[in-house]
Amino acid sequence: MKAYGRTGVVGVIAGALALSAFAAPTARAADIGIRVSQVVINGGKPIVVGTTDVKEPPVSFRITLPAGYTTADWSAWDASPFLYHGTTAAEGAESGGLRMGYTCYETSLRVADCEGALYIDPRYDLDSNNDATTWKTGVLVQLWKTSGGLKAEQVMTASGTAQVKRWAKATVNAGPEPVKKGGTLTVTGGLKRADWVKHSYTGVAAASVKLQFRKKGTSSYTTVKTVKSSSTGALKTTVKASADGYWRWNFGGWSTTGTAVTAGDHVDVR
Repeated sequence: MKAYGRTGVVGVIAGALALSAFAAPTARAADIGIRVSQVVINGGKPIVVGTTDVKEPPVSFRITLPAGYTTADWSAWDASPFLYHGTTAAEGAESGGLRMGYTCYETSLRVADCEGALYIDPRYDLDSNNDATTWKTGVLVQLWKTSGGLKAEQVMTASGTAQVKRWAKATVNAGPEPVKKGGTLTVTGGLKRADWVKHSYTGVAAASVKLQFRKKGTSSYTTVKTVKSSSTGALKTTVKASADGYWRWNFGGWSTTGTAVTAGDHVDVR
């Protein structure tokens, strides 16, 4: 089994780096015979992205070459998967891209299994909150001449999707502390999520967030009530204090937004 390193370009976000490899439409053919299958991005789990931290979700896929080509001759072919939404695969490929590195391993004369990672830097690669959606997979495949020139290329769709979500975070504060048994306990906090336009965290309005309690000495939380966040993402409710324990907020997430669970805030009941 032979392994070799390759560098591809993945078009995840419109408006990112221009792809010189996509600038040769006259060389494209209707079907050049390369097949890309079994695409798995981030293990099938959503990619949750904040405002500053770079994400490098893993990617794997299989390449099957046409007759007359072999996986041993890596200079004769190339395949670069990318993600797109709201356009055709060809338009998505030409709109921009993100860096990707991957390595392919020969499994037979014309089949190679590849693995690598996407590279998503939200400070530069995410410019719209509408990017929090389901992305389709496309692939730029190329065949090269023995002289090194491009023989033909094709942009096509491939199996596999990726759900990109906005990172969410929550805070909690329960008081007064200590509180008399049977007294009123006020639990406050807030829910925010990544805003890729402002590059900061902004409040999440009208979110259903669970208030949960774990009695001291136990290991599991129980939902006490569900509260709607305000227009600014603020959370507030009151409960009766019955025992020492920990209070937290638990947001289950949306299709566009990741989950958020606070650490437990301990309250001494006397």
